[in-house]
Amino acid sequence: MKKLKFAFKLGLFFVLSCFVCLIGIYVYAFFSPKLELKNMGKVFIYDNEQDLIYQGSGSNEWISLNDISDHLKNAVISVEDKNFYKHQGFDFLRIGKSLLQNARYHTRQGASTISMQYVKNMFLTFDQTWERKIKEAFLTVELEVHYSKDNILEGYLNTINYGEGNYGIEDASKYYFNKSSKDLTLEEAIMLAGIPKNPSYFNPVSDYDACIDRARVVASTMVTNGYITKEEYDGLFKEKIPIYGKRTKNNSQMILYYQDAVLNELHSIKSVPTSLIDSGGLKIYTTFDKKAQEKMEESILRYMDNQDELQVASVMVDPNTGAVLALTGGINYAKSQYNRALSSKRQVGSAMKPFLYYAALENGLTSSSTFKSEETSFHFTNNEIYSPSNYNHIYGNQDITMAAAIAYSDNVYAVKTHLFLGTDTLVNTARLTGISESLPGNPSLALGTSELNMLDFAHGYTTLASGGDEHDLYFIEKVEDMDGNVLYEHKSKHNYVLNSNDVFILNEMMTNTTNSKFSDYTTPTALSLASRMSRKYALKTGTTDTDSWSVGYNPDCLTLVWVGNDDAKNVDGTASYYSKNIWLDTMEGYLEDTENVWYEKPQNVVGLVRDGITGKEDKTSDNNILFYYVKGTELSLAPVSKEND
Repeated sequence: MKKLKFAFKLGLFFVLSCFVCLIGIYVYAFFSPKLELKNMGKVFIYDNEQDLIYQGSGSNEWISLNDISDHLKNAVISVEDKNFYKHQGFDFLRIGKSLLQNARYHTRQGASTISMQYVKNMFLTFDQTWERKIKEAFLTVELEVHYSKDNILEGYLNTINYGEGNYGIEDASKYYFNKSSKDLTLEEAIMLAGIPKNPSYFNPVSDYDACIDRARVVASTMVTNGYITKEEYDGLFKEKIPIYGKRTKNNSQMILYYQDAVLNELHSIKSVPTSLIDSGGLKIYTTFDKKAQEKMEESILRYMDNQDELQVASVMVDPNTGAVLALTGGINYAKSQYNRALSSKRQVGSAMKPFLYYAALENGLTSSSTFKSEETSFHFTNNEIYSPSNYNHIYGNQDITMAAAIAYSDNVYAVKTHLFLGTDTLVNTARLTGISESLPGNPSLALGTSELNMLDFAHGYTTLASGGDEHDLYFIEKVEDMDGNVLYEHKSKHNYVLNSNDVFILNEMMTNTTNSKFSDYTTPTALSLASRMSRKYALKTGTTDTDSWSVGYNPDCLTLVWVGNDDAKNVDGTASYYSKNIWLDTMEGYLEDTENVWYEKPQNVVGLVRDGITGKEDKTSDNNILFYYVKGTELSLAPVSKEND
C-alpha cells in the first residue's frame, strides 16, 4: 500500500512539474520578441535590374485569410490538424495516439500540428535531432502566444510548398487552376489541400491520378469531421478537373536552381549572420539576367523537354566580372531538385584541352607546332603502357598543327603535348586559372578523365574568356536588411594570372572547331554549328562515354552546357547533339541585337597565313588560315617531340 501511495505521489509530482514547466515555457514565450510572420524565414531575391523575382520561403503574393476559399481552409484543417482551433500548439491526445501506434506497428506516423509545421518550414532543417525538436517546440509556443489562430493559418497557407515551385496558396491556385484562391471550387480546394503531403508526387502536373487518390483521402477526412456530406463525397471527381499548369510571371521550370545557388552563396557570406538568415527579411540583389535565363531554358526545352533519363546542367557567366547571369541544374526543378551545376562532378573530356594548349603556348610551343597524329602507345618506366585513341580511330598519320589538333580534338596530339611539357604543367595551369579541384598529374588528365564540378570548371574558363583576368564566380551583388542597411556588397577584383598574348592566340585557335578550312581527313568537332553562327566564338566540346560538354565564349558571354545521365550510364551521339545545339541557341539568343565583338589583338602578336593542318607556307593550299604568334616566334616552326612508340 505504501508503494502505491509513493507511486501516486511521484506521478502527481511529475504531472505537476510538467504543468509548471509548461506554464513557464508559455510565460517565457510571451515575453520573447514577437515573430514577424510575413518576413519569417523569407528572403527577397532581385535580378540585375532590381526586379523582384523570388521570395524564398513564401508566395510572391501574401493573401489574406478572408480572401482564401472556405473549402480550402476546411480541407486543410480537416486533413492536417482537425483540432487546430482547440489546442495551444500541440495536440497532446493525437501525439499520444501516434506514439502508441508507432510502438505497436513499428511505423513513423507524425502528429505535427499546423503551428508546428509552419515553424518547421520557416525556421528549421528537417533533420530528426533532439535539438531541432526542442527548437520547434519553443518556437511553436512563441507563435501561439503572440498570434491568433487565424493569423497562424494565414501564414501557413501563404508559405507551404504546393509543388512545381509554388510556395503559398495564391501562387498554387493561379498555377494549377488559373484563378485566385478565393474562387476555388470544392474539388480544386481538396486537390490543393492534399499536395503538401508530398509536393513533388501529389501535384496534378506531375501525376494527376496520384493527386486525385490523395484528394479522396482528404475528402474522406472532411466527411468524418463534418465539413462535407457523404453525398457530396460520392459526387466528387466524376469528371477530370482541367489543369492550367502555367505561370503568368517567371514561368520557369528552372529558375529555382538559380535560387538554390543564391542561397548557397548567402550562407557562405560571413557578414550576414546565420541567425538573420533564419529569421528572414533579407533583400538579396543578384546577378540574375532574365533574358539569359529565358534563352537558356528555351534552348534546353527545345531539345530535351521529353527526356526521361538524360539530364542537363548549364551556366552562363559574364567573363568581365565573374557574375553568373543564368544557371540550371536540371530540366525541371519540380521533378528533381538535385542541382547538378552546384553538386555534381563529371568527367569533362576534351573540354580540358584549352588549358593544356595555353600551357603549351606559354612554354614555347606555337599555334603551328606539330606532333604526328597516329596510333601511339606510351611506355613508362614502371612498365605501364598508355594507348589513347582518337574518336572513331581517325588519325592524320602525319604531322598536324596545334590549331588542327584543337579543331579535330586529336587525343594523341594532346597526350604528346601533355607529356612533352610534363604532367604537372597542366595541373598548375588549371589551378592558376581558378580550378580548385585537386587534379592528378597523370597522362590521361589531358583528355579530361578527372571529374570537375561545373562552377569550378566555369571559374577556369572565365579566366580564358576574360583574357587572363581571374575572377571568382558570384551570384550576389548586395544584401540588405528590411530597413535598407547594407550587410554585404560584392567587391570586384582584377587578378591577371595569364599572359594576354597567349590567351589571345588560344582563343583564336578555339574558333577553328567550326572552321570549314580544316575539313580534310576529318572535320572540326563543331562544324555543324557554323552555318547558324552570327558571330565569332571560341568553342570546345568534350565527350566521354558518359558525358557531353560544350563550352564556348566571346568577350561578352561564357556558357557551359553538360548533358548526361545521373547514374553515369553511357550516352550516345544525341547527348553531344543536344549539348552543342543548346549551347549555340543559348548564346545566339542572348546576344542577338547586340554588338558583334571579338578580342583585340595585342600589339606583341602578329599573324601569318599558313596551311592550317601542316603549318607550312603554301599559297596554293585550300586549308590556309591566319596563324597568330608572339613576335619573334613566327619565323620557326615549333619544337617537335620524339615519338614514344
